[in-house]
Amino acid sequence: MIQSLLINFIQIFIGFAGGIAVGAGFVAFLTVLGIIPRLIQLSKTEKLLKAYGVCVIFGLLLGTFLSFTNVTWNQHAIILVFWGILHGIFNGMLAAALTEVLNVFPILYKRIGVEKYMLWMLMAILFGKVAGSLFQWVFFVK
Repeated sequence: MIQSLLINFIQIFIGFAGGIAVGAGFVAFLTVLGIIPRLIQLSKTEKLLKAYGVCVIFGLLLGTFLSFTNVTWNQHAIILVFWGILHGIFNGMLAAALTEVLNVFPILYKRIGVEKYMLWMLMAILFGKVAGSLFQWVFFVK
């Protein structure tokens, strides 16, 4: 009883910590890089500012819903190709911006006073990502 309670607590803690890390990375991606403000500036659509916010929030909620449910999306191949292109664009932007996003970690570590442990924290993120990817590949992709 106590052992299963402890295991559940550890799982909750790991899930919560992972969610905070991913959320912080996404917020840093949007704010530090200024993707949305730059998009608004280039397209000269300042009057659609609320629409941009609604689209980001709706996209996050839809992505979260699709990630945690067994909903299948059986669409025509052309729609799926378009969807894949959008994913590719997003992943390409994310990969190109990773060096910029990493500048957030030194600022965050300095503000919370753990800058002397920055190497350990970055290594923990790195090894956690590798371990999570291997776990997903070994157990869920067969």
